[in-house]
Amino acid sequence: MHVSHHDWSIHKLYTWNRACQRRSLGGMVSHFRVYLCLGIFLSPIDLTSAQETPVSFRNDIMPILSRGGCNTGGCHGHRDGKGELKLSLWGENPAEDHKALLKGARRVKKSSPAASWILRKPTLQMEHKGNERFAVDSQEYSLLLRWIAQGAEDDSGGAANLISLEVTPDSAIFSEPQRSLQLRVWATFEDGEQRDVTYWATYSLSNLLAEIDPKGKVTFLKPGETTVLTRYLNKHVSTRITLLPERPEFAWNDPVPFNYIDEHIFTKLRRLRMNPSGLCDDATFVRRAFLDIIGTLPTAAEARSFVADPAKDKRETLVKQLLQRPEYSQFWALKWSDLLRNEEKVLDSTGVEAFHGWMRESFDQGKGIDQFVRELLTARGSTYKNPPANYYRALRNPTDRSEATAQLFLGARLRCAKCHNHPFDRWTQDEYYKFAALFDGIDYKVIENKRRDKFDKNTFVGEQEVQLVPERKFKDPRSKKPPEPGLLGSEAVALNAEQDRFEQLADWITGPSNSLFAMVQANRIWYNLMGRGLVNPVDDFRPTNPASHPGLLEALAKDFADHSYDLRHLILRITTSRTYQLSTEADGTNNEDSENYARASMTRLPAEVLLDAAHSALGQPGKFKQYENIKRALALPGIKGAFLEKNPHHDDRFLHLFGKPPRLLNSDAERLNEISLAQAFEMTSGETLSTLLKAKGNRLDQLLSGKLSAEEILAELYWTAINRPPTTEEQEVLLQHIADRPGNERRGALEDISWALLNSKEFLFRH
Repeated sequence: MHVSHHDWSIHKLYTWNRACQRRSLGGMVSHFRVYLCLGIFLSPIDLTSAQETPVSFRNDIMPILSRGGCNTGGCHGHRDGKGELKLSLWGENPAEDHKALLKGARRVKKSSPAASWILRKPTLQMEHKGNERFAVDSQEYSLLLRWIAQGAEDDSGGAANLISLEVTPDSAIFSEPQRSLQLRVWATFEDGEQRDVTYWATYSLSNLLAEIDPKGKVTFLKPGETTVLTRYLNKHVSTRITLLPERPEFAWNDPVPFNYIDEHIFTKLRRLRMNPSGLCDDATFVRRAFLDIIGTLPTAAEARSFVADPAKDKRETLVKQLLQRPEYSQFWALKWSDLLRNEEKVLDSTGVEAFHGWMRESFDQGKGIDQFVRELLTARGSTYKNPPANYYRALRNPTDRSEATAQLFLGARLRCAKCHNHPFDRWTQDEYYKFAALFDGIDYKVIENKRRDKFDKNTFVGEQEVQLVPERKFKDPRSKKPPEPGLLGSEAVALNAEQDRFEQLADWITGPSNSLFAMVQANRIWYNLMGRGLVNPVDDFRPTNPASHPGLLEALAKDFADHSYDLRHLILRITTSRTYQLSTEADGTNNEDSENYARASMTRLPAEVLLDAAHSALGQPGKFKQYENIKRALALPGIKGAFLEKNPHHDDRFLHLFGKPPRLLNSDAERLNEISLAQAFEMTSGETLSTLLKAKGNRLDQLLSGKLSAEEILAELYWTAINRPPTTEEQEVLLQHIADRPGNERRGALEDISWALLNSKEFLFRH
């Protein structure tokens, strides 16, 4: 049966459409497909007239692509696209996406809308490697069908712009037994229109404590905190949600705060119905303070003396003493050598030693971190005679310099904005290239280069001078033209062309108007002492990665800035807080806490600290192939032995295996403190520990040669390795082990005990 086109007037179509809408959008779609099969071919004009409003490509279709995951990095938003279709990541460029969709005649068929691949593939009416993204009776299908039938126009330049995105609630705390919470998302456009876009927004969570469905319903799997990132068009909003455990018996233990840090931490813990653990004992504190502040173990005598000291203020006194020891500046120079890429391939051994020496001297003299950073950013001249110039020698092009500077000093990870607007932060491609252009004009005068491999363009052996040249070589790959140099952010001051731009950069980064600098540096210090940053990762500050304790971070930053960015001052403030001095033992209310500092964290010792601790416990100096005069890993300036030497010493191999970084990134995350099977093998049967245990004249020989009882020898081994006496049970078992092996076999018994101590969690971990 043939139905005449004229039998379907606009009025009848409108009446039919309204009826379908009352039943369901799905009904409208299925009816429309039936009529198409019967041979009803409606022109775009007819269908447009039948709809109440035209479909906007920018504000209606783009959200569909995002909700379906089509423009994510794993799908068509990949830099190379997928299946011959490349979309902009997260829909940052609607105009280009429109061109891509209409390229060819298959994806969008205006003459036969329902045959368009953009409808058939996501609904699996034809093969689609991305699986089903929406159904035929869905809102997505209906809108796409209408848009195509209306002519598939691009209104990117004419559609009302989104000016704000609001999520309700903007934060939430609720208790079990409730486990779920429905979010609502409201979009406001420049023409005044407000829409509920809950269905069209996309959602992601900061951790695995909860799940969220495509309609914005959050369901917790267990109590805790999570952050929801809600995205719609070019806006995104973070929402912090907390599920409290059902603890009707909970009673706050009312701990006494030692300073403002505890007030912030305890306020949140009480709200979360968690108590902080008790204070750690003196033996634990002395070990923790030594390892965290100067990176070494206390000697047996130092640990015993501290534990026996009756003074009430002995913990604060100990911290002040540690901050004046030479190991303090060595330890923090090691940390910053990692961050500043102090390695021999680019800087060469002389440059590495000069750079490391400057850092060590800076921390020893108490130089403020703001002045430390200023000297890095403004340095020029010989990398041997003016060591901070090695900052630019290590970073050979404008983008490396800009990315490193932003990440280290502002906590901004810009790299995503090199190829597209940052999907999780405010940085655009324009800002990326503007900031990179600021670092153009840095060049190098190579005084000499004695590298062995002339074809290796990334290795330098010899003195260089960092210079500023007027020529601008750096170009924005999009325009092929040099960008205008500028600082980051719309609120940043404009550069004065008559003044040194690196002095202006240093003024802006370290100046009082830039609170971000103080927060990033305070957060980094907190991370090094507490095991986890208030913002985590440490160098990833953005609205979508909020601090766990924003008020505390602001207070620490202000305290740091108010005291001239004095590293010693902030270390003292943190380590004399009750929070720092808590035990690692859970109390029943905080067993699962990992980010609210209800108890101290346990972390494996860094590679250099662990190696030095093993040498210290057994009374033997370290051996390093490239630095034969250095006996402690903590004092090593570079990484050559661990990474660049063909036949490294076993101590160098140990450092590599246990996570010493090659210093190829300006990031705290490059150093690895994870535990591996290879590390377990090294500790149980590796060359380093075996050599230390068997070495003639080591601590075991020294103890055996003295007139000490078995009890005294055992106590000395314990105090030296894990800084406490053996328990009654441990002493009973181990003394029997010594007694069972008399005479010449006694040394073997001590080797067994030392091996067990050095493989214990108490030795391997900071606790």
